[in-house]
Amino acid sequence: MQDNATEVTAAGIARLAGVGRAAVSNWRRRHADFPKPVGGTETSPSFALAEVEGWLRKQGKLAEVPLRERVWQQLAGHPDGPVTALVHVGCVLLLIHERPTVWLDLGAGSDERLAAALPGALDQVLGPRFGIAAGGAGPGLPAPGTANTPPPTGGTAPGLTAFGSGAPGLTASGVTEPTGPVVRTPTADWLLPSVPLLRGAAELAAESGARQAFEFLLGRHLDANPRQYTLTPAELARLMADLAGPARSVLDPACGTGALLRSVDSRPGQELYAQDSTPELAALTALRLALHTRAAVRGAAGDSLRADAFPQLRADAVVCHPPFNERNWGHDELAYDPRWEYGFPARTESELAWVQHALARLADGGTAVLLMPPAAASRRSGRRIRADLLRRGALRAVVALPVGAAPPYNIPLHVWVLRRPDRTPAAPEVLLVDTGRFAGEARGGPDWQAVRDAVLDTWRAFDREGRTAQRPGLARSVPVIELLDDDVDLAPARHLPPAAADGAEQLTAVRERLGTTLRLTTELTPPPAVPAPPARWPLTTVGELARGGALVMRTGGNGGSARVPVLTDHDVLAGTGPSGTLPESDEEAVLTEAGDIVVPVLGGGSMARVVDEESAGAVLGRNLVLLRPDPAAVDPWFLAGFLRGTANNRQASSYASTATRLDVRRLQLPRLPLDEQWRYGARFRDLDAFERALRRASRLGEQLVRGMYDGLTDGTVAPD
Repeated sequence: MQDNATEVTAAGIARLAGVGRAAVSNWRRRHADFPKPVGGTETSPSFALAEVEGWLRKQGKLAEVPLRERVWQQLAGHPDGPVTALVHVGCVLLLIHERPTVWLDLGAGSDERLAAALPGALDQVLGPRFGIAAGGAGPGLPAPGTANTPPPTGGTAPGLTAFGSGAPGLTASGVTEPTGPVVRTPTADWLLPSVPLLRGAAELAAESGARQAFEFLLGRHLDANPRQYTLTPAELARLMADLAGPARSVLDPACGTGALLRSVDSRPGQELYAQDSTPELAALTALRLALHTRAAVRGAAGDSLRADAFPQLRADAVVCHPPFNERNWGHDELAYDPRWEYGFPARTESELAWVQHALARLADGGTAVLLMPPAAASRRSGRRIRADLLRRGALRAVVALPVGAAPPYNIPLHVWVLRRPDRTPAAPEVLLVDTGRFAGEARGGPDWQAVRDAVLDTWRAFDREGRTAQRPGLARSVPVIELLDDDVDLAPARHLPPAAADGAEQLTAVRERLGTTLRLTTELTPPPAVPAPPARWPLTTVGELARGGALVMRTGGNGGSARVPVLTDHDVLAGTGPSGTLPESDEEAVLTEAGDIVVPVLGGGSMARVVDEESAGAVLGRNLVLLRPDPAAVDPWFLAGFLRGTANNRQASSYASTATRLDVRRLQLPRLPLDEQWRYGARFRDLDAFERALRRASRLGEQLVRGMYDGLTDGTVAPD
C-alpha cells in the first residue's frame, strides 16, 4: 500500500523505460489502461510509481526496474518531499552501517512493525553518534520513538530540528553547546510512509555499502535541483582542506551539503563542527559525515553570524564557503559584536564578517581557509579591515583560482588562507598566487592537478620559510608594507610580475607549425561535390539498431573519479581531448572505447564524434550519449556521419522554452550493406580529418596573433 504513495512524473517514467518524454505522451493517448494521474497539475501530472511499474512490465516495456532507479523514484516522489525522505534514509543507513544485525532483525516483519520498532533502534545510534545521551532529545522536542506525536506545524520538516535552547552540554573539547540534536529520531507515524523506500535503500546498501548508497541518493537529489544549492566542487574542497592542514577539530560555519568537512583528512579523536542556516542541509551534512568518518559530529542549524551555535569553540581549523554578496547579514544588530577584532564590516562586506567569524572560532595558531569573491580583495569599503588583517599577520595567502573552478563559473574566485595570531611576531610577507593560466577550454573546468601542484607546493614552501621564490605570472611573497597603500588591493594579478611572453624564436616556431597545418588543410580540402539523384534508401533508427543488438547505447551520468578525465559535451563540440571532472562518486562510470560514437543531446547542434585512441578510457560526461556499434553490422564512421545531418537532427529534436534536446533513439540512417557503409565511412573520416586540421590552424593562428601583440607591447619583438 505504501508504494502507491510514491509518485513519479512523466520525465521519471521516461527515465525508467529508457525512452523520451514524447513516448510517454503517446502511451497516455493510445492506451486506455495507462495509469491515471494521482497528483501534480494538469500540465505536469504525477502517477503512482507502483501502477506505472506494473503497466510497463505488463506491456513488455520494462523487464525489471533497476534497483538504483526504483529507490531514487521512491525518494523523489516521497509524499513528505525528497529532503525528509533523504533524512529518513540517512538515519536508517547509519543504523545499517553501525548495527547491521539490528536492521536484519527489524526488517523481517511487516511495514507497521518495522515503523514502530525503528525509532527505538535509531535512538540508540543517533544519540551517541551526534554527541547526546540515548533518549536525550532537548527540552521542547518530542521524546525519540514517541509514535503518536504529531508532526510539527511550520518550522523544520519532519525528522529535522535545530539545536534546542535547553541545558547546555560539554563536548570533549570543552565546548559548551545546546543538547538538542540536529538530526531528530523520526517517530513511527513519520516513518511509516517511508518504509518501502527504507527497504529499497537497505537493498542498495547491501549492494554497494551504506555510505555509497547515501552518496548516490544525495548526489541525485542535488543534481535534480541545481538551482536550490550552491555546491563546492569536490576538487576545490580537497584543495581547501589540504591548505587547512591536519587538524583535530574542524568547523564549517556555512556547511551546505558538507563537501568541505567531508574532504578533511580523518584523525583519531577528531571533532567536526557543522552549522548551516538551512536545517535540512545541517541534518544531511551531519548524517553524511557520520557515515563517512568515525569523528565526533556536532551539527547545528542556524545563521552562524546571528545565532552562533559554538560561541566557545576554538578549533584547530575552519573551512568555509560562505554566501556571497549578502546585504542582510546582520549589520545593524551585530554592530557591537566582539568578533569584529579587525574592524566593523560595512553592510556590503558580508564576506569580511565571515572572515572575522572564522578567526574568532580558531585556536591561537589555527588556520582558516575561505572561498571568497574576487571583489572582496579590492572593494574600498573593506580596505581598513584588509589592512588590519595584514598588519597583525592574520592574512597569510590569497590564491586566485581559474575561471570555472566553482559557481559562479564565469568569475575567478579567490581562496583566502588566514591564521589566528599567537605570540609570535606578525609575518612581514603575504603569499599571492594566481592560477588563472590553468583554466580549461570553454566550460570544461580547470586543470585541477596543475592547480593543486602549484598552490600546495608554493604554500608549503611559504608556510615553512615565511617567504618563497618569485615565480613570474604565478606566485610571489609580497612584503606587507608594499600592500598597505590607499587601496590595500590584494588581487594577486596586480602584484605579480608578468610571465615571460613567447620570444621571437617561439613565435617563429608557431608560425612554421601554422604554415604546415595550412598546407595540410589545403591537401585535405574535399574535392568538388558530385551531383547525384535524391537517394531512396530504406531507413532505420538508432533505437531500432539498439533493440536489435547492432549497437549498445549508454548515457553519461554522475560516476567519476579524480584520477580519470571526463569527456564533456564541450570537448565533443570543440574537438578537444577530455578536460572535465565530475564529483567523486561510487556510481558506475561509463568509460569510452576507441570506435565509440559520442553525441551531445543539448543545444540543438548536429555533432557526433568517433572516439580515437587518445580519448579512449575517459569517463562519459553529462549530456552525452555513447553508441558502441557492432563492427560486423555497423561501421562507426558511417554511423557518425549520418548522425550529423542537419535535417536528421531537426526531426529528432524536441524544443522547450529555453533549450533544445536531442532524442538520439530517433536519429535515422540508411540500411546499407557493410561494404557500402565503408565507402561512406571513408569519406566521413576524410571530412573529420579536414575539420580537425581547420581547428588546429585556428588555435595556432590565435596563439601567433596573441604572441605578436604581447611581444610588440613588451618590447621583445621588433616592429620591423
